[in-house]
Amino acid sequence: MKKTTPMFEIRKVANFQTEFPQVQIKTSKDAYDFISQFYGDDIEAYESFFILLLNFANKTIGYAKISQGGISGTVVDGKIVAKYAVEALASGVILAHNHPSGNTQPSQADIDLTKKMREGLKNLDIQVLDHIILCAEGKYLSLADEGHL
Repeated sequence: MKKTTPMFEIRKVANFQTEFPQVQIKTSKDAYDFISQFYGDDIEAYESFFILLLNFANKTIGYAKISQGGISGTVVDGKIVAKYAVEALASGVILAHNHPSGNTQPSQADIDLTKKMREGLKNLDIQVLDHIILCAEGKYLSLADEGHL
């Protein structure tokens, strides 16, 4: 008799432990400080999009690089964002991407993407807490601080 492989696996999460640093995110500056470690010299070369995953107490539980693009944009698939957030059992996410141009101002596409992610994840009881735009030399902008959430 041929043995079949299950389509999915149920894992016990009650005793889940990780060595990922749990840092409480209270402000957009806290989010920027944590997320900026994901970027190196390439922050001025091409756009990269990350999500920071948070528990109910707004403590970091993980992150994921969603995409990497060119000098003027990158593609973000909402299904991939939702996949990582659900797998981590996240209560909240912070979206983040860089602008190689050095201009922190959000484009209309940035604002639209934030709204789309907020609406899509809301149905899963996952909050989009912020969307941080990073640039070189410590410059950043928080869409939450600017009233776009």
